[in-house]
Amino acid sequence: MQTQLEIYDNRFYQLVGETFQLDELFDKAIWAEGPAWHTKDQALIFSDVKGNTMYRWTAETGVQIFRSPSYFANGNTVDLDGNLVTCEHGHRGISLTNRKGEVSILVDHFEGKRLNSPNDVVVKSDGTIWFTDPPYGILSDAEGKKSPSEIIGCYIYCFDPRTHKLNIATFNVMRPNGLAFSADEKQLFVADMSAVEFSEEGLHHLVVFDVEGQRLTHRREVAEITPGIPDGFCIDQQNIIYCSCENGLVILLADGTLLARLLLHKTTSNCTFGNDQKTLFITASNSLYRLIFQ
Repeated sequence: MQTQLEIYDNRFYQLVGETFQLDELFDKAIWAEGPAWHTKDQALIFSDVKGNTMYRWTAETGVQIFRSPSYFANGNTVDLDGNLVTCEHGHRGISLTNRKGEVSILVDHFEGKRLNSPNDVVVKSDGTIWFTDPPYGILSDAEGKKSPSEIIGCYIYCFDPRTHKLNIATFNVMRPNGLAFSADEKQLFVADMSAVEFSEEGLHHLVVFDVEGQRLTHRREVAEITPGIPDGFCIDQQNIIYCSCENGLVILLADGTLLARLLLHKTTSNCTFGNDQKTLFITASNSLYRLIFQ
């Protein structure tokens, strides 16, 4: 595969790196998603949503099945105690896998109504779990089970595992998908991809909110992501955003300034950092990649 890095702002070389190495680690997924790095285990967990399987990669063992069936798992992250937190379309909820491998459902209802199909998830430094809840797991049987929505809306939620309280952080995103905190956690960036439903008037934007307690306020648009739509993304300690799009990654500053594009020539779904912020694991269509900047 020919990979191309297009530079649009020369600050990229100082902020990110001058050269890169890309390795394909796996190509047997149907739709790879939700990569999450587990520092203690030196392992990457990722989902094959449509394959109803989760995988685990390490440098020593390569890719092995982590869980199958996965209940159509999508986004993953690791909490402050080293537990795996997973969005499960099949259970229409958020699960926790503890260090013993025991799985429990943390939350799957809001005010007595079933959630749609939690999609992506992040854990804040105070332990709260923030996730998006679009309908993609209930629209058909391909990524879950076709079902009516009980909530009739797609929101960003904040769940506090200490109090078991779930609240809607904002109503102000039509189709929330990926999400990530800024380095200081004062802002939450979100992918609003309503263009999936409305090709002409829908959005394919990154937006940002101010974080006020367990609520989000003051929505602003950061950037229109093209080609395609923004799905998952991650943000480094310099607030540089690495965002998926139709043909690779868009790399931009938090104010929306485009630094570069990494062209993978396949639809890209998500990315996360490994041990350091020079290593990215990327899920794209059927593949898992490792990208190292130097």
